[in-house]
Amino acid sequence: MDDKAVLRARDFWTALVLLAVSIFFLIRTTDIPFLNSKAAGVDSAEWYNSAALVPFGIFGSLFLLSLVLLSIAIREGGAARALSAVGVGLDMDELRRLSAIAVILFCYIFGLVPRVDFIVSSALMITCLIWGFHGGSRTAMLISSIAIALPALYASVMHFGRDQWSKPLDDDWVTLAAFVVLTAVMFWHARRDREGRTVVRITPAVAIICPLILVLAMAFGFRQNVPNRTGLVFKQIEYHYYVTVKPLFQGK
Repeated sequence: MDDKAVLRARDFWTALVLLAVSIFFLIRTTDIPFLNSKAAGVDSAEWYNSAALVPFGIFGSLFLLSLVLLSIAIREGGAARALSAVGVGLDMDELRRLSAIAVILFCYIFGLVPRVDFIVSSALMITCLIWGFHGGSRTAMLISSIAIALPALYASVMHFGRDQWSKPLDDDWVTLAAFVVLTAVMFWHARRDREGRTVVRITPAVAIICPLILVLAMAFGFRQNVPNRTGLVFKQIEYHYYVTVKPLFQGK
């Protein structure tokens, strides 16, 4: 079986996982008032001011992307390849890939997002997904999974309860350290991988800029709630926005 068929088989299982994740969080997001005119007897704001707008956009986009990936995998024989082996067709490589994706998403969604600065945690997650899977390296997948699992475990153990999510920033610093170390390891491995150097070079920029733009749009554009507003990075952004940037544009 050629490499393309194996890749499409892996895409098939990846699409199913992403589809399940997006559906789960779309369902959970429906608990947030969106199109209802009233919630608990109180008139809600217009739909474009709803806190559900950004989650619907993120997980709706993930849902559509997973459908596209699934359709491509099926059309190019990925489903047949994935289901052709024993049982449900998972060989060890596909199982490792699927497990690593599940670990990274679980640690990010349930361990980091509620407790750690959104920009820092998202930068780590994006780096793990890009470097861990673009080249199909088992070592990269393992290192990426460990890199996000350790800070997620630390944050969950040290700040488990909701009342501790905005406590001291030790978990933010641990996550930031994990991101820096993973980035350094990624560049070190890229010395021997000429084909992957371009991806490695742009990964840190993508990992930082994407969540930064999203947070700025959520907080200061759509006026939405941002996960963990007291986080290491966003706290500084919010402070300088109201103390430095906003008065500057108001002519104060």
